[in-house]
Amino acid sequence: MSGLYIIPTPIGNLSDLSERVRQTIAEVDWIACEDTRVTGKLLQFLQIKKKMVSYRDQNEKEQAIFLADQLESGLSIGLICDAGTPGISDPGFRLVRECHLRKISVTPLPGPIAAITLLSASGLPTNRFLFVGFLAPKKSARIRFFETHRDFPYSIIFYESCHRIEKFISDALQVLESDRMICIGREITKKFETIETTSLQNAKDFLDQQSKKGEFVIILADQKFTL
Repeated sequence: MSGLYIIPTPIGNLSDLSERVRQTIAEVDWIACEDTRVTGKLLQFLQIKKKMVSYRDQNEKEQAIFLADQLESGLSIGLICDAGTPGISDPGFRLVRECHLRKISVTPLPGPIAAITLLSASGLPTNRFLFVGFLAPKKSARIRFFETHRDFPYSIIFYESCHRIEKFISDALQVLESDRMICIGREITKKFETIETTSLQNAKDFLDQQSKKGEFVIILADQKFTL
C-alpha cells in the first residue's frame, strides 16, 4: 500500500533484522535513507535493488516536503536510518510530521533501539526513564544539564560518541556524587559488546582500561538507587 513505512534496522548484528522488515524493504517503491552508502550495503546483503533517496540532517526540511509530495502521488516509501529506529536521535521527525499534516498513512515497524536494549540489561530501574540522546557538545551545556537533573527521580538515558565519552564522565563527576550508579554500554549487539554497571567514579577507571572505539549508550540512575 502507498504511504510511509518507518523501518528500523539492526544496530550492529544483522541477524536482528526481522522478516517483516525484509519484506517491507522489498515491497516499497523507494527507500529514504540517512546515508545511501550504508543503506546500499544493507540492500546488497538482502539482495534487493531499490531506488534510494538521501534524507539526512542536512536536507531534512526540504526532503520532507519532496518525499511527502511523492507519497501523495501514490508511492510507498520506506524510511531508514543508518542503524536503529528512524526519528530516535536520527532524521525522521519532519517527514512523519508532514505526513500527519497531509493525512498520509504512516506505518511503524518495531525493531532495535540501542537505548531500550541497554536499559533492559542494565540492572538499573526500568519502570520510568528519560531519554535524552546526545547532550550538547559544549562543556558548559553538559554541566548545566547535570545540575538541572541532579535530583531527577528516574533513570536517564544518553547517547555519546567515542570522542566525548571521557568528557561526559568527567563532567558528570564534577556535578554528581561519585557513588551515583551508571551503566555504560559500548557496541551493543556487536562482537565486542561491553556492558558495565558501576559507580560514576569506577566508570572513569573502567573507561581508562577499555577501548573507546564505537558508539556508547549511558544510563544514569537516580541518586537514591543502589545495587
